[in-house]
Amino acid sequence: MKLNRIGYPYLIWLGIFILIPLLLVTYFAFTTGDSQNFSTFTFSMENFEKFMSPIYLGVLYRSVRLAIISTVICLVLGYPIALIISKEKPKIRNILVLMLVIPMWMNFLLRTYAWLTLLGKNGILTKALSFIGLEGVSLLYNDTAVLLGMVYNFLPFMVLPIFSVLTKMDNNLVEAAEDLGANRSEVFWKVIFPLSLPGVITGITMVFIPAVSTFVISGLLGGNKSTLIGNLIEQQFRYTGDWHFGSTMSIILMVFILASMALTSKFDKEKEGGGGGLW
Repeated sequence: MKLNRIGYPYLIWLGIFILIPLLLVTYFAFTTGDSQNFSTFTFSMENFEKFMSPIYLGVLYRSVRLAIISTVICLVLGYPIALIISKEKPKIRNILVLMLVIPMWMNFLLRTYAWLTLLGKNGILTKALSFIGLEGVSLLYNDTAVLLGMVYNFLPFMVLPIFSVLTKMDNNLVEAAEDLGANRSEVFWKVIFPLSLPGVITGITMVFIPAVSTFVISGLLGGNKSTLIGNLIEQQFRYTGDWHFGSTMSIILMVFILASMALTSKFDKEKEGGGGGLW
């Protein structure tokens, strides 16, 4: 198949900003030596063996665990929100979507810093807990604070794909299910939810991937008590200067993300068209 000339700039862009950096990271991952001197590089699997220690595996496990929990919370909160918005009239629907999207226009770092104010010792939430008698509760620098930051920042990425699918759903299918005697619960679980699965799968992917690789949220809200794999990678490149080990962790994280994407994509294909029958 002959490539159209208009596609050449796109291929050049992919090569410079995606392929070459990926090859460099892979090269660093499978070598050791002075990160600033390519002549000292030697092929080695030492970095991968180092990552297999309980300390680093524990950090990867914590990262995956928090990412899964935040994804589940976003799904539980996001699906009803998307369903409610999709049922509104177009004018109200547009206003609600705008209210959901407006916070995303603000800088990601500023949104996360805002939670430092809310969860700090003199924050609104801390004072509210003190008012009801729960004094001395630490809301910052723990996994709970990191989860709050993840859910707040990534919830729109769950709502919008589901909302997009629900608004395109044929209401005649719902009416047909009701005419056949299905109650609201049966209509939802046997018609609406199966048909909205593509949006759910997309939302899960869009939330899980940034959640498992985040380092800003865990760095600000978790401190040193909630270090994730993204923080370790950042430390290797910015502070430790061990680009080889940082590249190794980046490759391992990338493989893990690609595997999760392949799994969700396979699930989506298996479920595609599966909601056409009521029973």
